[in-house]
Amino acid sequence: MFHKTIILSLGLLVLINCNAQKEPKTAEKTWTATETPKTQPMKGEKVIYFNEGENKFLKEYQMNVTFKGISEDSRCPKGVNCIWAGVAVAQVEVMGVATRPMTLNIATMDNKGRNYSKSADFNGYTISLAQVDPYPGDAEGAKALQGKYKIGIVIKKAGENSTTK
Repeated sequence: MFHKTIILSLGLLVLINCNAQKEPKTAEKTWTATETPKTQPMKGEKVIYFNEGENKFLKEYQMNVTFKGISEDSRCPKGVNCIWAGVAVAQVEVMGVATRPMTLNIATMDNKGRNYSKSADFNGYTISLAQVDPYPGDAEGAKALQGKYKIGIVIKKAGENSTTK
């Protein structure tokens, strides 16, 4: 009886596997550096720019913002075809006048499966990553860019016509 169950199970697995192989495969999207999605600020949004390691006190928002660096840059280099567009993740430390410092990891794209978010909430504001420069090239890669990164962020009141997070 036990042998019949094993043979029946193997037969079913073979049939399921044959059916899966018959399904047509869709062509995967390949990305080039010119096709990678870039976030453009909406009309009326003020982009605040930071060099890597730069610290600014933003009086308008009553918070201190420091661009610590880029923790990940897997964006598709210029002149290379890639399966995935990639992402850059910026570490931004924020501190309100009456709050402790908090490090936010904000990315160039939303991808919940990989825990990437284009924006983060802090102290009643939504902070979004609008720009990361320079873009990696095929020769130097992202490691050569360490210390040379510049970012642009947008800060707005949380819940204020926000499409992110």
